[in-house]
Amino acid sequence: MPIGPIDASKNPRYAGIATFARLPRLDQVEHADIAVVGVPFDTGVSYRPGARFGPAHVRESSRLLRPYNPALDVSPFASAQVVDAGDIAANPFHIEEALDTVQASALELTSGGTRLVTIGGDHTIALPLLRAAAERHGPVALVHFDAHLDTWDTYFGAEYTHGTPFRRAVEEGILDTEALCHVGTRGPLYGKKDLEDDRRFGFGIVTSADVFRQGVDEVVEKIRERVGDRPVYVSVDIDVLDPAHAPGTGTPEAGGLTSRELLEILRGFAGLNLIGADVVEVAPAYDHAELTGVAASHVAYDLVSLLAMRHAGQA
Repeated sequence: MPIGPIDASKNPRYAGIATFARLPRLDQVEHADIAVVGVPFDTGVSYRPGARFGPAHVRESSRLLRPYNPALDVSPFASAQVVDAGDIAANPFHIEEALDTVQASALELTSGGTRLVTIGGDHTIALPLLRAAAERHGPVALVHFDAHLDTWDTYFGAEYTHGTPFRRAVEEGILDTEALCHVGTRGPLYGKKDLEDDRRFGFGIVTSADVFRQGVDEVVEKIRERVGDRPVYVSVDIDVLDPAHAPGTGTPEAGGLTSRELLEILRGFAGLNLIGADVVEVAPAYDHAELTGVAASHVAYDLVSLLAMRHAGQA
């Protein structure tokens, strides 16, 4: 029988240590089916710093999450043993070493079949997480929610930044290039070549304007058709949301998705072969009234719910 969150009828939600959704720690259970892990790392950012404080902020904002998810009709913490695995301590002064640490830690955490939902941290961490996922499952499909493409080549000559992880992932052969998709992209680019390069790597694009004009159901149908039954990794940069819904992020762009649109698209992934996910780029210094933290915590909760449904054979 899974050990669930602390009972809010006996312990006030604002009391105690803020694990994600007030779940037990990894060291308090014998085995974890799903682990929420933080990566407080933001050395790869190109504009506003501060995402290193994202995991703590999202955990604090997750105190109000409850055990039953009516949108997906699942009690994720009863359907699977879900835990908070703490933080991966990545070197803040050496990006390549930090990536190696994240990859090794992800492999260790998933060694017994555990699935990860990772809270960042900046988007650089997606690369080692995808490396670990590909080592477990082979090249994986990717659904990437973001205002930006994150397939640029270098910044100031640096190959590993929060704007380059998916270009590196394609070059390393760890993505299934027949099943790659950006969702929510918008805003100015450096030039048309950005889109040409991205298309060459195999990505399809659903812009934020497409979500607005076509609607959630059509977007979900297109993504499901593209991904099929392949092992799929979902990466969510919280700046996919409009700054009205997520002001606390490093590179905000006007015209983004609403929290409702993002959550409804994710809920449309029930039944996909989801093997892992991340939620990144929460920068609490720029947040207001926990708007960004609450949005990110609900995104992580729905991702946990999807993984729990698959674990329990409900999807």
